[in-house]
Amino acid sequence: MFRQSMKYSLIILLLVTCFSTTAFASIPLVDSDGHSPFVKIVDDLIGTVVNIKVEWETQSNYKQFSSPFPFNDDFFKFFFPKPENNRRTVGYGSGFIFRKEGNDVYILTNNHVVGKSEDAKITVTLNDQMRYDAEVVGLDDKTDIAVIKIAVDKDTDISTAPLGDSDWIEVGDWVIAIGNPFSENLRGTVTTGVVSAKGRANLNFGADSPVYQDYIQTDAAINPGNSGGPLVDINGNVIGINAAISSVNGGNIGIGFAIPINIVKALIDDLIDKGFVERAYLGILPQGITPALQKSLDLPSLEGVLIGKVEHDTPAEKAGLKKRDVIIEFDGEPVKNLNKFRLMVANKQVDDKISIKIIRGGKELSKTAKLESFPESSIASKPKTVEDERSWLGIEVRSLDSDFAKQLNLNIDKGVIVSQIDIDSPAYDSNLNVGDVILELGDEEIESTKDYFNVIENMKDDEDDSVLLYVLTPSQFYHYVAIKVQ
Repeated sequence: MFRQSMKYSLIILLLVTCFSTTAFASIPLVDSDGHSPFVKIVDDLIGTVVNIKVEWETQSNYKQFSSPFPFNDDFFKFFFPKPENNRRTVGYGSGFIFRKEGNDVYILTNNHVVGKSEDAKITVTLNDQMRYDAEVVGLDDKTDIAVIKIAVDKDTDISTAPLGDSDWIEVGDWVIAIGNPFSENLRGTVTTGVVSAKGRANLNFGADSPVYQDYIQTDAAINPGNSGGPLVDINGNVIGINAAISSVNGGNIGIGFAIPINIVKALIDDLIDKGFVERAYLGILPQGITPALQKSLDLPSLEGVLIGKVEHDTPAEKAGLKKRDVIIEFDGEPVKNLNKFRLMVANKQVDDKISIKIIRGGKELSKTAKLESFPESSIASKPKTVEDERSWLGIEVRSLDSDFAKQLNLNIDKGVIVSQIDIDSPAYDSNLNVGDVILELGDEEIESTKDYFNVIENMKDDEDDSVLLYVLTPSQFYHYVAIKVQ
């Protein structure tokens, strides 16, 4: 019995060894010279990666010192001088050369690296230690992308990084990050890893958080100073711009993010030609589909976006779109989620005529919209200038002329304001918040508390397992909220 067991064990061990040897033989761990395949990639690209030093003035928080003596002559001013109100601040980042036209060398980096101040002094140091003064060509804070340029002699040998296809990469693919972590003394640092995830969005990086997010996540070490450097695939093509890290202490913990290069390529011409990105505009306030909304609206899936508001005199209104419509297809492409939809619209050209497929009242309809240029400031119209507290689904409301509403300085003439939400109630588990104004309940418009209580009284006999509310937040954001009825 023991010999038979040993025999089977040896056979299994032999099979595993053969399989492992075959599997590992197909992985190019080293080239013919015994080096990592990353060596040639880095050798080809390291000359395109630059260090960026930015110097700008910031307002000092130092409280001016005042002399304790009641004298204002030069003698006392000598001993008690006025401190400077401004101080010079220095920051570092990375970038990479992607184009050379005559004397002009164009460099991609992050908006948050070079967009500190209009008067900032930007110095670029190439890999060969040559330094150049740089100027900003174009900035886009909505994607955190920037183009700067330096001027060199025409015969200067300048390498440019090839821009790849970020849609081609898959989770698990090898990537290389090159940049200057922490300081200019560590320029040209190389780290490797894999693509950890794609399509990361709704990330909060503080004041520098971009509106349009579709990040590539990687475990290749990205640290402060790496921002603006290239993320490169195994073929040596740039597939992203290193942009941010997710960390408590500001150091690498294996969670870094890069802006997909396909987003960047769509914006480069605008940044160079105009200095800014001219985006297409539809004129709606969209929101994502949650499971509760899916159930309330009887939608076939979580894909698509719900229209929370249609702005007046916009392409959306002219096309006949209405709030509560669900957009499921845009220009022939399925709408997967809110973040993808925002990018789909933003990446179109002004004056493009776009086919839009929607679901309205359970039926599919097709509309056509001619996109316009995105206004510099939101054209969402601010509404013109809620006491019964009976609770329903954990919601208590008050009238718009109540003391509670007056404390919030509301400028709206219809609806009821949510004054309290009970803990462990159906409403507590929803996206409804105290201070929100309920404008619609189900299919009914709410003008006052009287309307509100009449509607909920009629709803008590309904057997629906969820209720749909249309609300306005204190920050003037219109959206739908679905509440499960327990």
